[in-house]
Amino acid sequence: MDHVIKLLETYRNRGLLLDTNLLLLFVVGECDIRAVQTFKRTKIFAIEDFYLLQKFVRHFAKIVTTPNVLTEVSSFLNQLPDAIKAQHFQQFSRAIQTFDEKHAESARLAVMPLFLRFGLTDSGILAEAKGKYLVLTDDFKLSSYLQSLHVDVINFNHVRTYNWNISAPV
Repeated sequence: MDHVIKLLETYRNRGLLLDTNLLLLFVVGECDIRAVQTFKRTKIFAIEDFYLLQKFVRHFAKIVTTPNVLTEVSSFLNQLPDAIKAQHFQQFSRAIQTFDEKHAESARLAVMPLFLRFGLTDSGILAEAKGKYLVLTDDFKLSSYLQSLHVDVINFNHVRTYNWNISAPV
C-alpha cells in the first residue's frame, strides 16, 4: 500500500483522471445515493464504494477528464428512468464545470496501439495521463496495460481492500 500512498502524494496537486465507470458512480452518487444500487450501470458498486470514491477524489486538487469519458458518462446517464434523469444531468452539468477537460484528437488516438485493443476512450486516457495524471479505473485489463506502459494507475478494486480510515492521507 506504500506505493499507493506515494502515488496519492505525487499526484495530489497534478490531478486524478477517472475512468468512465468511476466517474459515472461519482456523478450518480453525488446526485442520489439510492440510485447507485438501483441504476443498472452502477449497481455493480456498493454504496460504500461511492463513499470511498468520494473520499479518494477529494484528496486531489483537480479531477481531469476527456471528452470521450464525458460522452460515455452522458450516454449512460441517458439510460436512467425519465423521472430522475434531469436531476442527474443537472448534477453532471455542475460536475463538468469543476473538471479539467483535456482533449486529444480522435485521429491521433485511432493510430495508437491501444486503440485496437481498448478503443477511443481508453486511448484518450492514455494519451492525456501518461506522465501527467494518476488514473483511477475499475478495469483490471486497462490498469494492467497502463502499468505495462509505465502510466501511473490505481485499480479501484485494490483501493476497496485498504482501510482508508486508519492511515491513508485521503
